[in-house]
Amino acid sequence: MKEIVVISGKGGTGKTSLTASFAVLEKEKVVVADCDVDAADMHLLMNPDFKKSQEFFSGELAVIKQEDCIQCGKCADICRFDAIPFINNTFVVDEISCEGCGYCARICPTDAIINIQQKVGHWYISDIKTGSKMVHAKLAIGADNSGKLVAQVKNEAKKIAEEGNYEYILVDGSPGVGCPVVSSLSGANYVVLVTEPTVSGLHDLKRVYELVHKFNIKAGCIINKFDLNLSVTDEIKQFLTEEKINHLADIPYSNNFTQAITKSKTIVEFDTGKLKEIIENTWTEIKNIIHLI
Repeated sequence: MKEIVVISGKGGTGKTSLTASFAVLEKEKVVVADCDVDAADMHLLMNPDFKKSQEFFSGELAVIKQEDCIQCGKCADICRFDAIPFINNTFVVDEISCEGCGYCARICPTDAIINIQQKVGHWYISDIKTGSKMVHAKLAIGADNSGKLVAQVKNEAKKIAEEGNYEYILVDGSPGVGCPVVSSLSGANYVVLVTEPTVSGLHDLKRVYELVHKFNIKAGCIINKFDLNLSVTDEIKQFLTEEKINHLADIPYSNNFTQAITKSKTIVEFDTGKLKEIIENTWTEIKNIIHLI
């Protein structure tokens, strides 16, 4: 079993569209893990049935028992996050601002404050249109701990893949270089970087590859919409050569990507011409590479 993680330095590069296309090409041989939990959207292309749903708890939240509160204000005074405002003659906890550190509960003279586990989202296991399984999740609005939710998604996907003898786990990671990306990369056999020929695209490609390099994971790169700015495309190719990153494909700009999404289809289902051929060849190359690692 091989784990392939698809990430990008910035949003909007086509990462999810390509990941979903690879899943459609491989059909029942791959377990899909949507680890972009802050802005999950792979379900729009994979038609999941949300067969199993589970609440996800992580971190703690302060709760004031109003019947025991003497309104001394000590909790508000020591809260460095300003999470305990005085509203309508009552001290209350702002759930968005509270970091769950527990200090307010420790200094409360009447033990009126307790910490409870915080529900920060849901995770799901679904049957999808390829005949395979997808593990995905949704982080609650304003919630933290996305890295832990990503770890939950990956662990469930790995369990399914091992029990079902799947050949691949295909992970759609978050854009950027933050905690959920770090969690997505853990345990990966190969990383596919998706970029675009813009100044910000190149800058963020370098940042995210620096992170991948620290994990000592072999990587390849797809340049999407390569023909929008050929001079920047050449700079990207030079960077790939210098860092010994596999140059996997150049994909031309096409409105077919947008049209496919509006019909809840991947590009390899919607386009039967050159784009599908490029992506099929790219996926074949990725598989050839990882079996040599």
